[in-house]
Amino acid sequence: MNESNTIEQLAARLRTEISGLPPGARLPSARELVRRHGVSPVTVTRAFALLSAEGAVVTRPGSGTFVAHRRGRPGAAAADTSWQAVALGDRSIDTALVRHVLGPPPPGSVTMSGGYPHRSLHPVRALAAAMARAARRPDAWDRAPVEGLAPLRAVFARTAGVDPDDVLITGGGQGALSMAFRAMAAPGNQVLVESPTYPGALSAARAAGLRPVPVPMDADGLRPDLLAETFAMTGARLLYCQPTFHNPTGAVLPPDRRRQVVDVARASGAFVLEDDFARLLGHGGPPPPPLVTDDQDGTVVYVTSLTKAASPSLRVGALVARGPVMSRLRAMRLVDDFFVARPLQEAALELVSSPAWDRHLRTLGAALRERCAALAAALAEHAPQWQVARVPVGGLHLWAQTGRAHDAAETARRHGVAIDPGQDFFAAEAPGAFVRLSFAAAADPSELVDGARRLGAAIG
Repeated sequence: MNESNTIEQLAARLRTEISGLPPGARLPSARELVRRHGVSPVTVTRAFALLSAEGAVVTRPGSGTFVAHRRGRPGAAAADTSWQAVALGDRSIDTALVRHVLGPPPPGSVTMSGGYPHRSLHPVRALAAAMARAARRPDAWDRAPVEGLAPLRAVFARTAGVDPDDVLITGGGQGALSMAFRAMAAPGNQVLVESPTYPGALSAARAAGLRPVPVPMDADGLRPDLLAETFAMTGARLLYCQPTFHNPTGAVLPPDRRRQVVDVARASGAFVLEDDFARLLGHGGPPPPPLVTDDQDGTVVYVTSLTKAASPSLRVGALVARGPVMSRLRAMRLVDDFFVARPLQEAALELVSSPAWDRHLRTLGAALRERCAALAAALAEHAPQWQVARVPVGGLHLWAQTGRAHDAAETARRHGVAIDPGQDFFAAEAPGAFVRLSFAAAADPSELVDGARRLGAAIG
């Protein structure tokens, strides 16, 4: 009898034996099987290898061979995935800072947390019509270019004041940030961030292996003098900032500081990653041009998105970059996922090319202005202890200092109001107690007033 037949016969006997054993049961040792079946040790080893490939057994060096846990097997014990902790090592990704953005609030709560407008502020009809028109295009399901559809890139190029060749379509703003952090800095590098800043950027930077370093802000936004000091002290080669309708403070960087920030970064041989997430969320007045518009040297890499103004599920954004960094970003797009789904790009193009889009943006701006004023007034009346330093002219949030109430968000939640804890917005220790309150997430202004009343009762 040849060796292969012997291996198959032994494997067949072991399958019969395994069928009567519970998951996790230990099989006889190789020595015992050699004695019992009159085969060589090599035959036993190869039979076990065959059964292991079938998923019937698991061999643990130094411990023995055991009956595998079969998925869906009646009475099977829970799978043991503890071995993965060793294989993965210390490379965990902390999502604590962004989990509250997507998680639902407790039932019955007034929602003033998260980073998206209420569904009543979405252009639902325009989105449906755009999707329907896009689906009827004969090439809607063809492969899209790596850089994105040329007409869509032209739309983003006009917004940023750049050439369409400098635009790369991305799967929303968060995906663009993640890609940019990985492209522009190596694991272990430091990245400078405003203090406070967007928690999703902190999480994306840390997931890329970067170490965020805070740079203080004042009433006018990022301080260029301290930015220069921090670049000199750290040797960092990347700054992440939100110069327009900053999240969470709502600050808009003045023209002189905008120039200084780019000049300081250029003198330090560093990139500026400009997150312009709220450009379409102005409350009526025109926002200043992006930093990237006046940058001729490729210092600024620009991120923007349609998602906030349209719908959380319209995951379409753009990166703007010049020079070798754009080549690297294109290469990452190709390696990561080839391209953004063409039907989504086509729908986005249909949406922003329609008259309904401009009408929606005007309506959205007016609604955000009304909601912002309503919440600011209600807080001043019902929770005057909370100091709102700035009533913003764009964006979705108010930023309030709560005095000594470091547990203000948890207290609010117990009283039926969902708000965002301020400590999540700092790369290091927070200089005080803060909360972020969304005036866009609630159903209507009256709900915001009710939420402010509840907050006043909670902290009174």
